[in-house]
Amino acid sequence: MDRTLAADLARLPELLDATRGAAADALATLDARPVVPPAGKPHDPEPLPEHATGTDAALAAFRDRWEPRLSASAGPRYLGFVTGGATPAALAGDWLTAVHDQNSNSALDGGGQDLERETVGWLRDLFGLTGAHSGTFVSGATMSNTTGLAIAREWLGERLGVSPAEDGAAALGPVRVLSGAPHSSIAKALSVLGLGRNSLVRVPTLPGREAVDPAALERALADTPGPAVVVANAGTVNTVDFDDLRAIEALRERHDFWLHTDAAFGAFAALSPEHAHLADGLDASDSVCVDLHKWLNVPYDSAVQFTRRRDLQARVFQNSAAYLGPLGDHPDLVHLTPENSHRLRALAAWFTLRAYGRQGHREIVERDTACARALGAALEEDPAFTLLAPVRLNVVCFTLTEAPTPERLAALREAVAAEVFVTPTVYEGTAALRAAFSNWRTTQADVRRAAEALGAAAREIA
Repeated sequence: MDRTLAADLARLPELLDATRGAAADALATLDARPVVPPAGKPHDPEPLPEHATGTDAALAAFRDRWEPRLSASAGPRYLGFVTGGATPAALAGDWLTAVHDQNSNSALDGGGQDLERETVGWLRDLFGLTGAHSGTFVSGATMSNTTGLAIAREWLGERLGVSPAEDGAAALGPVRVLSGAPHSSIAKALSVLGLGRNSLVRVPTLPGREAVDPAALERALADTPGPAVVVANAGTVNTVDFDDLRAIEALRERHDFWLHTDAAFGAFAALSPEHAHLADGLDASDSVCVDLHKWLNVPYDSAVQFTRRRDLQARVFQNSAAYLGPLGDHPDLVHLTPENSHRLRALAAWFTLRAYGRQGHREIVERDTACARALGAALEEDPAFTLLAPVRLNVVCFTLTEAPTPERLAALREAVAAEVFVTPTVYEGTAALRAAFSNWRTTQADVRRAAEALGAAAREIA
């Protein structure tokens, strides 16, 4: 064994203590650090070290060279994208994930696979799904949507008497994927799956909404007879709008389609009695996407994919190698996703669900929702800002009242970056900003800081 590697092994408890100290320092200073550090000149890449220097030296180099440039994305005022943090329990689970270093895809070493199945069962219950849905962990919402649409592709083949998994996507002929306001990952998934971005058909939405118009969807389904795929939204990115899943389900009486629901963060509405109606009908979906490194507050990367047709899922992703474990009626996880290998992502989710339960995670959802409402109210009172949509759940979509150009909004974002991070968007042709609340640390005090920073910056750029 290399001499330095052997020395690190002998000192491993001490090195882990040093790492724990570095982690504790980083987390203790989250509130004081710039949410997004000022952009500086990029480091010139260093050459790969020729000789070993050990973990101490690597930790010191990281803290000096890279840590100051990292955003405080785990903190309470990182409101860009839809980014959670890591609860204390999730952080513990993620550390132990690396310690035990499991590839949890095979029954030949089944502890991790069983833990994942237990965790999926808890999540299924959390979101109001039934035992008809089986689930698997994947890396994020894009992979969850891709997996769900891959199963939908095989379902289309079943309806047409072919198998895209065996014969290729061309065997299907033209395919229609209908959606009102699909996330960008849907088009990406269709490209990856060989169905093509042009198979995505935009269906009109309700006036002033991002929710699909059920009557327009029915007309689109009737336009071309034959099986189709409908992608419903349970929480759009810009305004957290929800399609009427019950109305879409009712269309099945007259039309043949696979229903995939993108509920990346909107599924968490089910935890709040006040908002659970938004996700009503989620269980009617043939496949469902939920992203866990958003509102479950587990570390990147983690999502779950549910489906009613595990048999089709295994037909798409099955592996034929004796060492990978059986297929059968209860296939090993290796047969259910594009990955032959994945870390035990479920452990961080298991930890936070085991530690805080339904009630603890409901409190996070309800507190974040209250924070979003409070920011929306504060911006409505400030004449410098205009809300572009009601605050339905956890996202505030807003713009400058005067001259809302992308350049002025970029200047606003840069001016507040040390205090709050928001991301740009375009809503109904208007350049805008989004503030998304999904971090377990965020409080009303953070809302006040964010609102004050935004207001001061708006006056400055005016």
